[in-house]
Amino acid sequence: MSHPTVSTSLDVIVRELDDLVAGLRDTDQAPFDGALDLLADADRVFVHGAGRSGLALRMTAMRLMHLGLQVHVVGEVTTPAIRAGDVLLVASGSGTTTGIVQAAKTASDQGASVIAISTTDDSPLAELATVTLVLPAATKTDRSGTASAQYAGGLFEQAVALLGDALFHTLWTRGDQSADDLWPRHANLE
Repeated sequence: MSHPTVSTSLDVIVRELDDLVAGLRDTDQAPFDGALDLLADADRVFVHGAGRSGLALRMTAMRLMHLGLQVHVVGEVTTPAIRAGDVLLVASGSGTTTGIVQAAKTASDQGASVIAISTTDDSPLAELATVTLVLPAATKTDRSGTASAQYAGGLFEQAVALLGDALFHTLWTRGDQSADDLWPRHANLE
């Protein structure tokens, strides 16, 4: 029996991502269009996720900032209070992560829109969301290996990062900003 290599592991990851993207191509695009409209029209965008999903959303926050959107990461000391006209973009594979669901409830109570990224549209988070983007991936507690051979929600977290880049890329290419227009928004403190 041969030992797995980085190359064979990459093959597993790429195959799973290819399958996930193919599945998304075959689904109703209305939720994705709704999310794009909400982001484009938002006064401010707030992102929130726990663990690796939260890290993936931070990448999306940075890309949205490059577009010129006013973006905040929930939990940072300079993050203002959410209000009507704002959008909260959250990710929770299960749709039951307590802190994420509570943040969605608070945002909804304040009149903000909520975009949820999840593996299900049947959850407390989906009930609060204005739009739910369903990624067909395993949650971190699914260790069956059926939905993904990867460990603890790895496919979901990778898909959150890819979806964030796809949302960014779509908004960017729909607009009239060039790459040169976006570049000055990169951090220059290095």
